[in-house]
Amino acid sequence: MPIIDLLLVITLGVLGILFLQRATRSQQKQLEETFYQLLETENSCISLIQLAAAARVEPEIAQQYLEHQVQVFNAIPEVDADGDTYYRFPKLHRRIQQP
Repeated sequence: MPIIDLLLVITLGVLGILFLQRATRSQQKQLEETFYQLLETENSCISLIQLAAAARVEPEIAQQYLEHQVQVFNAIPEVDADGDTYYRFPKLHRRIQQP
């Protein structure tokens, strides 16, 4: 019986880890999609609260993601008239495709 109990605990532990990994990947994908949508719709200016609310993730998770993107793209932090911080990313330039 102790062996069966041990196998059950190990199985539940592995399933729990797999579930958490899947949830993390899902949040990461949601953040990526939302981040690039906001770049397009918000003229390359994104705040933490915009990203967290639009992606529907915890602010801490959105903050880690946004800080990483700020470093990668060399975004510039700016403060608006209300004292809110947002980040200005390089503008997206769309190429016109020739027929």
